[in-house]
Amino acid sequence: MFNDFYKGKRVLITGHTGFKGSWLVLWLKSLGAEVLGYSLEPNTNPSMFEELEIYSHCRNEFADILDEKKLKEAFDVFQPEIVFHLAAQPLVRRSYLEPVLTYKTNVIGTLNVLEAARNCGSVKAFVNVTTDKCYENCESNHAYSENEPMGGYDMYSSSKGCVEIMSSSYRRSFLQEENSMAMVTARAGNVIGGGDWADDRLIPDCIKAINNGVDIELRYPDSVRPWQYVLEPLSGYLLLGQKLYENGNEFAQSFNFGPDTDKVLTVYDIAQTVCHLYGKGNVTVNKENSLHEAGLLTLNIEKAKRVLGWTPTYSVSKALSKSVEWYKHFFDKDTNMYEFTLSQIKEYEESILWNRNYAIR
Repeated sequence: MFNDFYKGKRVLITGHTGFKGSWLVLWLKSLGAEVLGYSLEPNTNPSMFEELEIYSHCRNEFADILDEKKLKEAFDVFQPEIVFHLAAQPLVRRSYLEPVLTYKTNVIGTLNVLEAARNCGSVKAFVNVTTDKCYENCESNHAYSENEPMGGYDMYSSSKGCVEIMSSSYRRSFLQEENSMAMVTARAGNVIGGGDWADDRLIPDCIKAINNGVDIELRYPDSVRPWQYVLEPLSGYLLLGQKLYENGNEFAQSFNFGPDTDKVLTVYDIAQTVCHLYGKGNVTVNKENSLHEAGLLTLNIEKAKRVLGWTPTYSVSKALSKSVEWYKHFFDKDTNMYEFTLSQIKEYEESILWNRNYAIR
């Protein structure tokens, strides 16, 4: 994978204690990278980062991206070549409760990371991870492309729209010189996979309910999201890191990563499939005290296919199967979860290579 590009590269990941961050650390380590993670301590129990002892496979700086001094010190000491910025307040419902924290973390925090990266002098590639929710979503049967307006009904979504606007301005203001770092924004759909324990997220809620012997309660059963396996967008981020490093500003744009638009499922379909795969569980609907959440959101991924050569590898059904398989092993305590997680990464890599070879034939 990636032609050994990441072997020996110094890579800094913000938000490395989170769900996607933990998977990204493991993948980068398997590719031979030297990794520094900069993040708050894990805030879920259990935590993939702690259960798999991921902290023992990378350098760790446990601090806030709002702490400019510590952030600058981490960059100056480590001298990263590539940055993956994943740190965020990523939950829609929490943004209703803590709007100021959401904006400080997502907007000012991202600006702090950009400044630390630009001023340390060693960074060549900066992959700035935002979200599919950055678009002004009219909830029509329309898949959003990268050139469409930013917006957001809730404070989380609008904060990420602001990050996109700020990032575009930052690129034009400071990153136009030939030797400056190249920065891209990556907009991914709803990510699923083993090891996610965040509150108010569908798969973790389903898994918790099933293992606690209670019904899975859905707030919006008919909502549609661009569900995708966790390694799908991560493969896109890794590809972008390589493209930026090797080609500079040629790829310093924005890219969507998600499933093909004809392969999306409703929240109800997802929950029922999880129950079927797990072999137990029951789904009910409870719309009481529900805050606003988008009912329909899909992404147009044609640009990533055309420009990057990236394409989805797993169907939604396979993504769910791999996710449930991870959680079942975790609760059954019948395998080494670190090694099992690496095996899922390896299997995904092999699927990508097989698909590429098949396409060539």
